[in-house]
Amino acid sequence: MIDRAGLAGFLRHRRESLQPEDVGLPRGQRRRTSGLRREEVATLCHISADYYSRLERERGPHPSEQMIASIAQGLHLSRDERDHLFRLAGHQPPTKGPGSEHISPGVLRILDRLTDTPAEVVTELGETLRQTALGVALTGDLTRYTGPARSIGYRWFTDPSYRARYHPDDHALHSRVFASGLRAVVTLRGPDSWAAHLHRLLMAGSAEFRAVWDEHEIGVGYSHTKRFIHPEVGLLEVACQALQDPDQAHSLLVYTAVPGSESHEKLQLLSVIAAP
Repeated sequence: MIDRAGLAGFLRHRRESLQPEDVGLPRGQRRRTSGLRREEVATLCHISADYYSRLERERGPHPSEQMIASIAQGLHLSRDERDHLFRLAGHQPPTKGPGSEHISPGVLRILDRLTDTPAEVVTELGETLRQTALGVALTGDLTRYTGPARSIGYRWFTDPSYRARYHPDDHALHSRVFASGLRAVVTLRGPDSWAAHLHRLLMAGSAEFRAVWDEHEIGVGYSHTKRFIHPEVGLLEVACQALQDPDQAHSLLVYTAVPGSESHEKLQLLSVIAAP
């Protein structure tokens, strides 16, 4: 059963304890609100300001699990705080473990500050959970996929059009990396895991995947540079740095180009294209 008073109080306290710079927002002038405004929180949570305001006033409909998950992420809650929010709303908290999609506050704080850099948070199966605006400009919106297609490896072997943003000379390496990575996760998570399900789908649907899988490669990685073919600016060569979240099976991927290089200039052009 929902605890409306407890839910309202917790949301209000968390909102008032956050500052704009904590969540990547400009402070602006004439700020009188203690912490964030309700409208700002609603934007972070991808819900209407009216809906959020009613929750803080102990009114409105019973929020769904999906809505509570979105609010928990928007408020940069820790896993314990997220679980508490779920219980206040009358829901069981999501299962903790590798399948969790809740991004830790520390990783979100870093991502929020990368306003001029392509970056994304991905799961161990290459499912993109969040991107910076410049990340979307570089690779497209990778959070829009659903089902198995959320995994970059699955898209790679089942959707030929997806390869258009990657240099043709690198396609074979990408195939080896994705198959190798999936093999590691299947071994780690077991035959009943989502990774094993993706493996079965790919074995049934992709002759190329079957051929690469039969090589039994493990630990295949990239060189220092990744090459993208962007539809508007052409070839970009960027370095990809990965920051591992110690508490969850997520990685923060950050793409940078050598200052002064042609690719660096193209990223600056993309930042103009991506600007709101």
